Amino acid sequence: MARLSREDRQIALGRLQAGQSQSAIARHFHVSQSTISRLWVRFQATGSVADLPRAGRPRATTDAHDRFIRLRHLRNRFLSASSSVQALPGPRRLSDQTVRNRLHEAGLRARRPHRGAVLTRRHRQNRVQWGNQHLRWTVRNHWRHVWFSDESYFLLQRHDGRRRVYRRVNERYAPNCVDEAPVHGGGGVMVWGAINTAGRSTLVHVQGRITAQRYVEEILRPHALPLLADQDAIFQQDNARPHTARLTTQFLTDHHVQVLPWPSMSPDMNPIEHLWDELDRRVRRREEAPANHRDLLQALQEEWDTIPQQDIRHLIQSMPRRCRAVVAAQGTRTPY
Repeated sequence: MARLSREDRQIALGRLQAGQSQSAIARHFHVSQSTISRLWVRFQATGSVADLPRAGRPRATTDAHDRFIRLRHLRNRFLSASSSVQALPGPRRLSDQTVRNRLHEAGLRARRPHRGAVLTRRHRQNRVQWGNQHLRWTVRNHWRHVWFSDESYFLLQRHDGRRRVYRRVNERYAPNCVDEAPVHGGGGVMVWGAINTAGRSTLVHVQGRITAQRYVEEILRPHALPLLADQDAIFQQDNARPHTARLTTQFLTDHHVQVLPWPSMSPDMNPIEHLWDELDRRVRRREEAPANHRDLLQALQEEWDTIPQQDIRHLIQSMPRRCRAVVAAQGTRTPY
């Protein structure tokens, strides 16, 4: 829980005396309402909001130190605790853990950062423009006609550092505690799929490097065109080179396929991305992990067919919220 500095306590006291509610003040300072309540009770009893005398080791930092640490890490979220120890003014030397404790008191904790593609100014402008153009689209009249498509690559063995092992002391190198991995990761499988509120495509295995010619002959002609037979159907694809090549666009034009314009660097706008995550989780939850590429492809196709259509429908029903979110974020990243 965040700790109020002496300056923040004075500000909170002034707001209390001005008649502001304790819940509103707690939200402003990111503390619990009980913290503000105890502050008010202490002021009424003692006439002061200073810390009461307490036993134990004296606090190693002053309010100025706490403010410096908090502001420094708010301005650059990727700084380490040791760098703040070096930059802290004054002759007193603190430990790294003391800095971490002050950050914890301010509600700042080290987390795994979200990784995203670089969004330039043009990307953000295009994303906002696209969101504004589709703000009035509804699921009933528009989004239910869209077929969202994409390719995704699934690894045979994924080693992202999140897997944990329960072991005793000195068992680090025990055979049953070592997470064995191939030297080059074991490779993986690329698949293509498409979803709609009323159904889904078959999961297509994409072997090797995909080109515009292969995209047309192996994916669009045999798998996508049958899905787009309805005259109201709209086809969505991202801006990968095989998708925007002249051969691909001419093929879609010749077959009178209505294509949904799509902003670059916008995987968060495509609901099928969440379905890929769900598909990967389903495969990882299997008691018997895939041993080779053939097993992995079979597991992906089996799990793809068993995903409830209601889950796909819920993802597509989020499109109006996604459009509002990207406009509200001014083209930057959204929680989707």
